[in-house]
Amino acid sequence: MLERTKFYIGGAWVEPIGGHTIPVVNPATEEALYNLAVGSAADVDRAVAAARAAWPSFAATSREERIALLARIMEIYAKRMKDVGAAISDEMGAPLGMAERVHAGAGLSHFMTTQEALKAYVFEERIGQAMVVREPIGVVGQITPWNWPMNQIACKVAPALAAGCTMVLKPSEYTPTSALILAEVLHEAGVPPGVFNLVNGLGPEVGAAMSAHPGLDMISFTGSTRAGIDVAIRAAPTVKRVTQELGGKSANIILEDADFEKAVAGGTRHCFNNSGQSCNAPTRMLVPEGRMTEAAEIAAAVADGLRVGDPREKGIDLGPVVNRIQWDKIQRLIETGAAEGARLAAGGPGRPQGLNKGFYVRPTVFADVAPDMTIAREEIFGPVLSILPYKDEDDAVRIANDTPYGLAGYVSAGNEDRARAVARRIRAGNVNLNGVMNDRRAPFGGFKQSGNGREWGRYGLEEYLEVKAIGGWGE
Repeated sequence: MLERTKFYIGGAWVEPIGGHTIPVVNPATEEALYNLAVGSAADVDRAVAAARAAWPSFAATSREERIALLARIMEIYAKRMKDVGAAISDEMGAPLGMAERVHAGAGLSHFMTTQEALKAYVFEERIGQAMVVREPIGVVGQITPWNWPMNQIACKVAPALAAGCTMVLKPSEYTPTSALILAEVLHEAGVPPGVFNLVNGLGPEVGAAMSAHPGLDMISFTGSTRAGIDVAIRAAPTVKRVTQELGGKSANIILEDADFEKAVAGGTRHCFNNSGQSCNAPTRMLVPEGRMTEAAEIAAAVADGLRVGDPREKGIDLGPVVNRIQWDKIQRLIETGAAEGARLAAGGPGRPQGLNKGFYVRPTVFADVAPDMTIAREEIFGPVLSILPYKDEDDAVRIANDTPYGLAGYVSAGNEDRARAVARRIRAGNVNLNGVMNDRRAPFGGFKQSGNGREWGRYGLEEYLEVKAIGGWGE
C-alpha cells in the first residue's frame, strides 16, 4: 500500500513532523482521490540531514556500481509501469493508454539513456600538466511539476544517481503518486538509505525551504517562469547551483515549400498533445499570410475530430486539464483572444458538448492572430493553438524570436537544408525539423526566460558534476 501520509527519508517511510494533509483531486470527476501529507521546513531539514549523511559513501561508489544500480532500478521500474501510468491518468488526466505508454515510458527511457551516458562518460582528462576531474556536486534538491510528472522526476533522479549525488525530491502535490511508486522502486533496487529522499508539500513551504537551504548544493527546478525566479532568488544567498526548465511559447514555422497539410495537421495535434500541457508545445503556428484560410481549415478539422472525455475510456484523445485553477486560466485566455480580435476557427470557451463535470477544455484554434495579442505572448498551457501570418522567411524568424521565452522551436520545409538554416536562426534550446521528435540522448533546456542548464543524456549528467583542476600532475 502506498504511503501517501508518510515521507521517504533515510531509507524508510516516516511520519511527517507537521501532519497536515490536503486532498488530491481527480480532474475528470472533480472528486478527491485521497489525502496527501504535506511537509514543512522541519521535514526538509530532516531529509537534507539524511542526504548529507549518505553523500560521502555514495559519492565514493564506482562507475560500475552505479551502472549496476541503474540496471536494477530499470528492471523493477519496468514491472511497475502500469501502476505509474494509472496514477498519472487519475491525477493529471492523461488518457490511460498514453499515460502507460508515453508518460511511464519516458521515465524508463531517461534511466536507460542516463545509464548509457554513464558508461561512456570521461570523468578525468589530462590538460597539460593538470588533471581535470569531474566529481559529484553533492546534495541536490529537486522540484518537479505535474504536467509530465515521471518524465521530469526521472530526468533529475537518474543523472543524480549516476553522478554520485544524494537528493531530496519534492514532486507536485497535484500528481504525487508516481513519485511514491518510484520511491518504492528505488528502495527495492537497493538504493542506499539517505541517497534518495522524498518530501511532499507545497511550493511556498517545502519548495521555498529547499531553495534556501544551506545544506543543499544544487536545486534543479522545473515549473513556471514565475516560480523559477522565486527559486533563484531564494537560492542566491547560498550561491548554490540552480538549473531551471521553465515556461515556453514555442513557434512552429511552416515554410511555403512544406507538405502543408501534413505540417499543419501534425503541428496542431502536437500542440494539443497532453491537453496542451507541455512547456515545449508548438502553440504559435506561423504560416505564409496568403495561406491563413487554408491553415485554419486544416487545424480546425483536426481540433473538431479529437475525442475529449474520460481518460479511462478507450479511444479518447484528450482528457481534462489538471485542475480548476488551470481550467479557469485557459477559459480567460480563450475569451481574451476573441475579445482582442483573433478569429475563432474551432472550439471556444466552456466544456465540450456532453461533458458537464471535469476540467475539460474544447480544443481551440485561433486564426489571424497578431504577434502582440495576449494569446500570442502568454503561455496558456491548454489545448489552444494560435495561427499567425508572416510575410517572408525573415519575418517568420523575427516573429518566432519575439518572445521572452526560448525553450523550443519547430520548422517544416520541403528542402532540408532550408529547414536547417532557419533552425539555426531560432533562439531556442531545442528546434525540431519536419515533425521529428526530440532525441532523449540530446540536451533539453531553454534560452532566455525558459531557463538555464540542460537535462537528458550526457548533458543532464554534467549538470550534477563539479569540475576540479589538479595542477602539477606531471608529464
